[in-house]
Amino acid sequence: MITAVDTNIILDVLIPGEPFGESSKKLLDHHLSKGKLIICEIVFAELAAEFPSEEELKLFLTDTGMRLVYSNENSLFLAGSRWTKYARKGVKKLFSCSKCGHAFEVTCPQCAAKPKKRLHVLGDFFIGAHALVQADCILSRDFGVYKTYFDDLKVIGSI
Repeated sequence: MITAVDTNIILDVLIPGEPFGESSKKLLDHHLSKGKLIICEIVFAELAAEFPSEEELKLFLTDTGMRLVYSNENSLFLAGSRWTKYARKGVKKLFSCSKCGHAFEVTCPQCAAKPKKRLHVLGDFFIGAHALVQADCILSRDFGVYKTYFDDLKVIGSI
């Protein structure tokens, strides 16, 4: 079994005192025992902020059994096409819950104006598309984008 890992799960383990640290560590260990753990280029880049050098990041990945698997044209196209659907939906000024994916409007409690929606970065869609094409599932706590735009991807947030 090949399991993709989202940045948030790894940061849970790396950052001391994170509330999901222990459960994310168990999740990683469980899935490593069932097969391979992989990350994409975006996760690698996001993790780079936590390490003083590339060598230390690579050593961490080796020590934890994770490996970088590069995206292919299929996953890159999929990321772009699904992000486009998301961006078009964003024109309606809808926000979506990061936990369940429910879309809703927001108004300012002070002046009743509707704020401009900040779009998810394309990186979230690269991670989802990479997992869909390269793995059997993804470990993540970010269900909203995956549930809404990658409903064909198995997302696992706990054991």
